[in-house]
Amino acid sequence: MEGLKNNIITLVGDSLEELRKRIIANHEAAGQVASGRTRDSLKVELTEDGGILWGRQAFGALETGRKPGKVPKGFSDIILRWMDEKGITVEHPKSFAYLVARKIANEGTLLYRSGKIDVYSTDMEKTIKDILERIVGIFDTEVEHINLNFNENK
Repeated sequence: MEGLKNNIITLVGDSLEELRKRIIANHEAAGQVASGRTRDSLKVELTEDGGILWGRQAFGALETGRKPGKVPKGFSDIILRWMDEKGITVEHPKSFAYLVARKIANEGTLLYRSGKIDVYSTDMEKTIKDILERIVGIFDTEVEHINLNFNENK
């Protein structure tokens, strides 16, 4: 039974690693990478019971954007760093960053206002379905093997 469990954990790990790669490719294709911190935060962790695909808290906003509302302290400075990482230059960067931060606080990001993009949802659903189908296949094979051995020993 330990071999069966190891096979399943390996299947889950391999599937999550492939999902991680597809999400990164989608994220990059959407032109969302600035510093790379969100992309680099995606990690697969295997446990004795399965696996987890981790990412930064900000990861959820990749598909929906940021809704309007309270912004973090120093949000203009965050916008300035983002501008630098993206290579965006303007005549008055601090004023521009302040205005961008205020617009996001009042209206949300452009992605939020324009609608959702698919960076991970479809791939996650497909991966979960694929993992479940493959695990059922492994169990079917095991049950078949047990039945064959049981019938031979009669």
